Amino acid sequence: MQSDVVSVARELLGKRLCTRIDGIQTSGIISETEAYAGISDRASHAYGGRRTNRTEIMYARGGTAYVYLCYGVHSLFNVVTNKEGVPHAVLIRGIDPADGIEKMKKRRGKAQAEKDFSNGPGKVAMALGIHFTHSGLDLTRIPSSHDKPAIWIEEAGSLIPPEEIITTTRIGVEYAGKDAKLPYRFLLNRVGRGIAPPPSHTTGHTFVHGGFFKLFNRS
Repeated sequence: MQSDVVSVARELLGKRLCTRIDGIQTSGIISETEAYAGISDRASHAYGGRRTNRTEIMYARGGTAYVYLCYGVHSLFNVVTNKEGVPHAVLIRGIDPADGIEKMKKRRGKAQAEKDFSNGPGKVAMALGIHFTHSGLDLTRIPSSHDKPAIWIEEAGSLIPPEEIITTTRIGVEYAGKDAKLPYRFLLNRVGRGIAPPPSHTTGHTFVHGGFFKLFNRS
């Protein structure tokens, strides 16, 4: 199992982020991530061991959704990655739309899925129907009832070679001092190219059943 949130952020690139909201499934290929290293990271909501009603979920075991409201407007989706009590999380900053594009366009109020359609964390959550009330969902289990919201991540069928990954600093964390300069943001070189090819999967490979579960430290 992984304990390095930076490695997890890099390895999430190219995976398929899926949702089933109100019985409708949508998905996108993860194209941009940022790592937040908990109590030692000045950019993290949990820096210094901070615990609030909002951030308590960051201390859950790996494979849990942490979704928070930004500026009272945008829901931002994060994946908790470490063992219970260690508040590491990865912010999903961008996706290439895949399944359910028509539904995603309606959610975004867009006629077309242009190259900037889902290239920010607020856009990602809106397109996929993710809401801050989904914080705490177990990303390693898909409820059998289609009436319940579900978020999960699948293998997308291909490995991303290192040369196709851009490493840089995180966005909007100037307040974090020297930690703002940490190389904790990762992007696919193809980010912004537009819509991903139509998926060939059916029910897919979840964290548990597809072996991707090993990314998270749930001990």
